[in-house]
Amino acid sequence: MTDQRVVGLDLAGSENRPTGLCFLRNRKVITKLAYGDGEILEEIVSFNPSVVAIDAPLSLPAGKNLNSQYCIRKCDEELRKFGIRFFPINFAGMRKLTERGIRLKKILEEKGIEAIETYPGAFYDLMGLPRPKKRRVVGQVLRALTKKFNLEVEGVRERLSFHELDSIVCALVGLLYLKGESICLGDPKEGLMILPRPPKENRKS
Repeated sequence: MTDQRVVGLDLAGSENRPTGLCFLRNRKVITKLAYGDGEILEEIVSFNPSVVAIDAPLSLPAGKNLNSQYCIRKCDEELRKFGIRFFPINFAGMRKLTERGIRLKKILEEKGIEAIETYPGAFYDLMGLPRPKKRRVVGQVLRALTKKFNLEVEGVRERLSFHELDSIVCALVGLLYLKGESICLGDPKEGLMILPRPPKENRKS
């Protein structure tokens, strides 16, 4: 069996807030929280993943910057076709998150590690799962993911954080991406968003 290693990163906009990290290796899952860029990068590099799937915008609209009034990428526009809610990348705290995501992607690529953008909110919607906005839903969603993807979750506390759950989702998208079972939204020249291929029963007509 091929040794598939994927990191899922639920990135925070600030180094003062927790970032969720998921290390997925051949269906075995370990999660943790980290803060600074240095700590995050050290964890990723030491794991040596094939891909890092990040919950953060990793590109800007072609020919625009974060000060542009209409700061929507093609991948964002395509999200709307699925009826998926999202925040524009120049909206409030999204600015810092976008800047941090782009910076980390560049560093990872310089180290020879592929980084892809994903969005857990879209994952939940496409897979017909509730977005875990309440604590009791976290356990419900984790059990559903564990069963569907045959995961072995190690070292997870009973009260798994929202950040860690989203990082697991990111890692699963990375795994589906490596297996060719994902979809790509957007323009390669501008930036792509990778999402799971939705089950037929969950696709909108």
